[in-house]
Amino acid sequence: MLKKRQGILMINERNFSEISRIVSHALRHEPWVYELALDSEGWVQVETLLLALRTEQQKWANLCANDLVEMIGQSGKKRHEIRDGRIRALYGHSVPEKLRNTPAEPPAALYHGTAPETVVKIKEEGLKSMDRQYVHLSIDTEMALQVGRRKSLRPVILKVTALSAWRAGVKFYTGNDRIWLADMVPAVFVTACTAE
Repeated sequence: MLKKRQGILMINERNFSEISRIVSHALRHEPWVYELALDSEGWVQVETLLLALRTEQQKWANLCANDLVEMIGQSGKKRHEIRDGRIRALYGHSVPEKLRNTPAEPPAALYHGTAPETVVKIKEEGLKSMDRQYVHLSIDTEMALQVGRRKSLRPVILKVTALSAWRAGVKFYTGNDRIWLADMVPAVFVTACTAE
């Protein structure tokens, strides 16, 4: 349990997963709730975000830029990045205006974990972004299985022949070192597979 001093969490006892959740909410889903305006690539000034979080909840009154740097460093999944006094979420956006990414050549294969009941539709229509801005793909079956378990106890792992799709004109973007993004992936490049 975290110790509090007059309702404010002490900086050296910060709960980084809770900070990550609120930062993700602000930068991925509802920036307007925090009165933030993301630029076309999802960036916002660190100090602007900190002011918004401090205003949102009294317990974040002592939150500083170093806390955000440490939050990113302690995360097992690289969800955010800080550069030149700005911060952004790397993937997972559901904001209405699509953020701009630079296309990049993907690895030969990428993977997507999903619920069994969606496989038939994916085989017909391909992978679509649904309620997110992009389709999220993993570099390995382990990560795809982890993501798929959020949707089903027995997820299906789909293999995407990403390099072939790229050569056919499908755009891919880097999310982080384990996640790739795509606008959509046609069904011809998607097959069910077993964990490797």
